[in-house]
Amino acid sequence: MKEKLTLKQNLLIGSLLFGLFFGAGNLIFPVQMGQAAGSNTLAATIGFLITGVGLPMLGVIASGISKSESLYDMAKPVNTVYAILFTCMLYLTIGPLFAIPRTATVAFEVGIHPFIPKENLKIGLLIFSFIFFVITLYYSLRPGRILDWVGKYLTPIFLCLLSILLIVTIIKPMGQISEFVPQGNYVTKPLITGLLDGYNTMDALASLAFAIVIISNIEKLGIINPTYIAKETIKSSIFSVIGMAVIYASLSYLGASSLGSVSRANNGGLILSMVSNHYFGLIGQVLLAAIVGVACLKTAIGLITACSEMFSELFPKSMSYKGYAVLFTVVSFIIANFGLSKIIQLSIPVLMFLYPLAINLIILSLMSPIIKKNGTIYKWTIGATILPAIFDFFNALPDPIKEKAIISEILEFAHRYLPGFEYGFGWISLSLAGFIIGVVLSRKK
Repeated sequence: MKEKLTLKQNLLIGSLLFGLFFGAGNLIFPVQMGQAAGSNTLAATIGFLITGVGLPMLGVIASGISKSESLYDMAKPVNTVYAILFTCMLYLTIGPLFAIPRTATVAFEVGIHPFIPKENLKIGLLIFSFIFFVITLYYSLRPGRILDWVGKYLTPIFLCLLSILLIVTIIKPMGQISEFVPQGNYVTKPLITGLLDGYNTMDALASLAFAIVIISNIEKLGIINPTYIAKETIKSSIFSVIGMAVIYASLSYLGASSLGSVSRANNGGLILSMVSNHYFGLIGQVLLAAIVGVACLKTAIGLITACSEMFSELFPKSMSYKGYAVLFTVVSFIIANFGLSKIIQLSIPVLMFLYPLAINLIILSLMSPIIKKNGTIYKWTIGATILPAIFDFFNALPDPIKEKAIISEILEFAHRYLPGFEYGFGWISLSLAGFIIGVVLSRKK
């Protein structure tokens, strides 16, 4: 029985992992953060790396350490009903409801929008998203070759294209970061704001879904023993962590230094477009379109594959893998045509609800060799997290909804009694209390 992968195989798995995570949203958010953070970009970037890189890698590693075959398997110690509900909510969020449609709309907004007249944008998005999802479905219906498509081809192409832009930015910077005044929350709390910005990538949620893709590909390379799978997952993750951290930091620098030559913008895609045009003119626009197109396509393929595999395992009698792949692709195509702004607006409250639950599940899974997937500890920890997660959901709703009397009273209660709620971390104290209660009760039993 094979006990470890070769260095080349580890690099290939690491490339696959990087390719699955790094989509166009990952390009846009650090750029936007860098421009808004200005002279406080370093602190904001550190926060962003913690939730945008650290958490996703911990999610993949947690799956390996806990010897879980899927997200459902990871959540099952809470109880079967919760495992099914949480799995469905998470996969639909990073799948056809938000993340997959976002890949097509971001690719269109950044890469195609600048070349289309305003009056033709809707029909342009319709045609582009149709072609985009036809290509995505073609590769998603061949999941056995995802390691080749994403790991061997799409990720290296993406890195080569992006490196051209980043290297020029570093060699010939547009301005000095220390000269630019930070904006908004980046003035007083850049680290915490960067932490919350990392949520937008959805990568910590996606890590719990992509783990099944990574583990299955490690098994195809000959590693069968769960212990060895966990070790190789950790080793392969190192390559992905380094790559993502370097690119995020470079993109944040690009965003902050861009203020020396281009105007402020509230969209990272617009900033990238202006920077590309600044350095390369029309060629820069074409280069950016290629970068974003490849980034979005590889992420969409990974998400369709992961979602279809999970739902076909959870509900094998209702539909086959191919059936789910077609269904999720069609739904993603429909939602994509609502536009990027609407998708992002609707996704933020859902992310604020799911992230505390996902983070605690990752932590509990990492501790599984010690707590032995103890059901009492899992139940109390997750149960204590649900209420503050609901408060976070309400707090992220649009202002007209938050101003309604009942929601306003709920939020006032949360601000008053939950430490850290105003920063987006009110769930930590209750989660810790639930964990301690769970440990005490489990020892008594």
